[in-house]
Amino acid sequence: MTKSGHMACGVQERMNGHVKSMHFQLCTKTAATLLSLLLMMVVDSTKTVAASRTQECGNPLLQTLKLARLVQRESADVIKTYKASQGDMSELICKVSLNGIPDPNISGLEPSEQLSSIHSRLQEFSPHFKRVYDQQTDLQLPDSLLLEQLKLIRTRSQYLDTQINSVYQNLFPNSPPLLPDPTGGATSLPPPQNVFQQKVYGCVVLKTYKELLSNVSKYLRTLKIQKCGINARRRNIFF
Repeated sequence: MTKSGHMACGVQERMNGHVKSMHFQLCTKTAATLLSLLLMMVVDSTKTVAASRTQECGNPLLQTLKLARLVQRESADVIKTYKASQGDMSELICKVSLNGIPDPNISGLEPSEQLSSIHSRLQEFSPHFKRVYDQQTDLQLPDSLLLEQLKLIRTRSQYLDTQINSVYQNLFPNSPPLLPDPTGGATSLPPPQNVFQQKVYGCVVLKTYKELLSNVSKYLRTLKIQKCGINARRRNIFF
């Protein structure tokens, strides 16, 4: 081969090497770009999931859990005051069983059904609170602590029902709100009672309501863990 031929081959080899180098660099940049895009997609997906969980684990759920626990403690205080204000046999009247009191248990398999059940239970207790208050108005002095506590517990119950509705709307934004039932839910009030029966009835209503609040608090705590993730378990000591 002539000298010019060798030179031509050398130039060709150097050009081929340069092309291969450029091709390798291009592939490397393309791979790096694809990797960056994939990482960005993963980060965005993680942020979307976190944002969704944060929305579900927002203030309505946490505030409602706190309120349920507050009302549960207040209901225990009302029962103590009630017993102390009923005179003799106060412990006995609170151990009697009665029919026609709302069910303190939460029904349903799905969160939407369970929240709706809580709403219904709170609605059912409202007319019973009014009946107990009216009866105790005839038995207590106007400035009685019991009367004040009975008014407060009914107001708190209505506010708790409002908060349950907020949680429901937060978790199921496309569902209709849980509207108040003007009839007080599927419940019936007892017929006219004598004084002893009134005392028994009032205590049973308050004790059953306290049981409902205990069930509501347990359920909302479980729902919080489900919606807020593993960190919610660690924060349970604060809520």
